[in-house]
Amino acid sequence: MSTLRIAGGRVIDPANGVNDVVGDLWIEDGRVTAPPADPGFRADRTIDARGYVVMPGGVDVHSHIAGSKVNAARIMRPEERRGEDRVMRRWRSFRSGTIGSVPSSFTTGYLYAGLGYTTAVDAAIPPMGARHAHAEFGDVPLVDKAMLVLMGNNHLVLDAVREGDPARVERTVAWLLDSAKGYGVKAVNPGGVEQWKLGGDRIASWDDRVDQFDVSPREIVVALARAVDSLGLPHPLHFHGLNLGLPGNWAQTLEGMRALDGHRIHMAHIQFHSYGGTPDAPADFDSQVGPLADYVNAHAGITVDVGQVMFGETTSMTADGPTGHYLANLLRRKWYNHDVEQEDGCGVSPIVYQDRNFVHALQWAIGLEWFLRVEDPWRVAMSTDHPNGASFRSYPEVVALLMDKNLRDETLARLPERVRTRSGLGDLSREYSLTEVAIVTRAGPARILGLAHKGHLGPGADADVTIYAPDVDRRRMFALPRWVVKGGEVVVDDGELRSAPGGRTLYTSLDVDAATRGELSRKLAEGASFHPANFGLGLDDLAGPFAVGRRRPG
Repeated sequence: MSTLRIAGGRVIDPANGVNDVVGDLWIEDGRVTAPPADPGFRADRTIDARGYVVMPGGVDVHSHIAGSKVNAARIMRPEERRGEDRVMRRWRSFRSGTIGSVPSSFTTGYLYAGLGYTTAVDAAIPPMGARHAHAEFGDVPLVDKAMLVLMGNNHLVLDAVREGDPARVERTVAWLLDSAKGYGVKAVNPGGVEQWKLGGDRIASWDDRVDQFDVSPREIVVALARAVDSLGLPHPLHFHGLNLGLPGNWAQTLEGMRALDGHRIHMAHIQFHSYGGTPDAPADFDSQVGPLADYVNAHAGITVDVGQVMFGETTSMTADGPTGHYLANLLRRKWYNHDVEQEDGCGVSPIVYQDRNFVHALQWAIGLEWFLRVEDPWRVAMSTDHPNGASFRSYPEVVALLMDKNLRDETLARLPERVRTRSGLGDLSREYSLTEVAIVTRAGPARILGLAHKGHLGPGADADVTIYAPDVDRRRMFALPRWVVKGGEVVVDDGELRSAPGGRTLYTSLDVDAATRGELSRKLAEGASFHPANFGLGLDDLAGPFAVGRRRPG
């Protein structure tokens, strides 16, 4: 039994209603615990946190840190790995690695922990790519990991939707999620990726038909949301809608939310789905955050993460293959497409967001609008859709912008003039408090994910804690935590990484009967290029498996 006392810090723990209250935090064997009954008890180690700000460890609800798309980006971007400022040299027991927009696996863990983040979710893993992604999770230390499994273009799911049999859809979802040892379900451009792969007309609206399967995006996504709810999965359907990144897509985004009315849904990287104008007249491009945020504010079942764009070089990667293709042609940059048999595709391409570029600058403003227009901070999560909008290493800069209107105004003033008339950012005076920052970076994402043991500092919570030195320079404050505790172990001290324990792999445990396994394995084998016995994963394939309980089904 090991004990740790964090003494006298300014505790900010929104999930437990603790708002900047000076107090002690006790940790025993990797969990937060109640103070000892014996006032004379001495902890094995005490951190003197007087004057420091104490928060739960950060939780990233939407990122891309493992699997085939991430490794494709690493391979296609050697230019990002040249130069001393892009390399982490081996030191003490730590491994060397590269940084760039897609850091190497163990460097990803080092960098997340260095910011005070202790949990990260990869939001787009195809079931057939799960074995690779889990192997890579095992090479990412310091953070607990989970994956969302792609199902919006899966052949078995689309067949079940066409049959109009909700029970069959539910069985298929459960089997795929259990086989991948995933945490939740992701739908990306439902039906649209398969349509593109087969050379059909672009899927642009909710009632277009996916030729080979004779289903519509509306039918697919409603069936998946119903199955997620019925199975009681801890996280709602994680949803990437139609027409990603195209002018005028806000109308289809709103229609998608309406189609899912009555279901729990999480709208992914909503910034990329909030554009006015039309594809034929891109000069009319503007922000439509207002009506979309109004809808979110009025419907408690919807949560969003933003996908904030920050200026600089990064790498786009999306399971929305047609969008990846479109973007690469638009930018005339190199492009990689990863076509996954029977279920999905992925596009990867470099991108540089420039502050002098009207479209990029407006994307920056639209993301900040989302943070400031959603009234309840519990329903909007910090994300850059790493690395699509920017690296997760940009989070301290985003926090600084949210807490300081003057900083936003100064940045806005040097952007193209049209940005100030095409977005409402300049009219928004809201400034985040430290408590609101704690909500959008840890407490809120944990609640959105259904992780009852994370994002708070109450008894029984994971002992993931970040301790910051207060600083009027908010970017510096959130970039350099003084201490970080992971699972009860002090892994960052005086701003320096001290150890790198492996994190756990979070998954949802499901009961799938033998008859369903046999039936769906046979169907998979009919079109697969591999033996179905190699498809499903066991717990031995996961690094530190940890099952998260389900909600009450229904």
